[in-house]
Amino acid sequence: MLHDVEAVVLVGGKGTRLRPLTLSAPKPMLPTAGVPFLAHLLSRIREAGVRRVVLGTSYLAETFSDHFGDGSALGLEIEYVVENEPLGTGGGIRNVYKHLSADDVLVFNGDVLAGTDLTAVVDTHRRTKADATLHLVRVQDPRAFGCVPTDDDGRVTAFLEKTEDPPTDQINAGCYVFRREVIESIPEGRPVSVERETFPGLLSSGARVSGHVDVAYWRDMGTPMDLVRGSADLVRGVAPSAALPGPTGESLVLEGARIHPTARVAGGTTVGRNVTIGKGARIEGSMLFDGAVVGDNARVLHAVVGAGARIDESALVSETVIGDRAVVGAHCELRHGMRVWPDVVLPPHGIRFSADV
Repeated sequence: MLHDVEAVVLVGGKGTRLRPLTLSAPKPMLPTAGVPFLAHLLSRIREAGVRRVVLGTSYLAETFSDHFGDGSALGLEIEYVVENEPLGTGGGIRNVYKHLSADDVLVFNGDVLAGTDLTAVVDTHRRTKADATLHLVRVQDPRAFGCVPTDDDGRVTAFLEKTEDPPTDQINAGCYVFRREVIESIPEGRPVSVERETFPGLLSSGARVSGHVDVAYWRDMGTPMDLVRGSADLVRGVAPSAALPGPTGESLVLEGARIHPTARVAGGTTVGRNVTIGKGARIEGSMLFDGAVVGDNARVLHAVVGAGARIDESALVSETVIGDRAVVGAHCELRHGMRVWPDVVLPPHGIRFSADV
């Protein structure tokens, strides 16, 4: 158990790719499998034995403190450190330095869903006597990411940009362990990229940068469809979390939801509080936020339906984000990454994407 380790979580990015869903919530606070996304990460930190967490944020900081408070309800001690202006990943880590006391510090990007064994990551850091250690995850297609090769001794040798022919399948998974004095060496009071400046600088100085490599569950929650898939994985138990407000399974149904007996709800769907799902509706791998309504025979497939939104009779919403309080009229059809902003009303038969037969 990591009782002698502190954790830093960098949160609060505006998450502009998710803004069609809601106009107010920062990305780490978006409901994901029934609770704010950040709650899942905090639960993993607590399960590893860490008790003290510093949240570094520069955007809507009060949203985090209002919800999580001092952390006691989670079995944690949470302190909040606010950036006056965005400082980047490295700058954000340096900004919390004065609030740290442990020799080893776990650092997390707050928009990543992962399942690695945190104790094992710290063990690698200590066993290799590293100055910094990165969790590296192997992915099937690393071309969309920068990659991080390591030598036979587990030492990181380079930080490479995206390429069509990556030399390794190992990518930076957004979880690090730092010796506290290394954090102190990061430039203070200016934006710093930990990936482009801090880690390459450590390598060039001869510092020991280790890689902890595994194939654990990992997903960057940067897009709405990643949010949908990550939420479904949490509900089904594919991604680990002690914060899930119910048992794992094909669906998570929260208090007050009303589902017609003929409706089919599966694939890791979250049904929010006071949601109504009509006769013959089919919901697959989706997120229905509080107060949403899905009409008779409507289909919602791998989609997000915002709070108070309505999907009317026989409409189809597939891989689409429906903003809070929006209305998708009867027999409309939305597919393939469509976004409907909050409060927009689409009339019956107003839009379709199927080819005429």
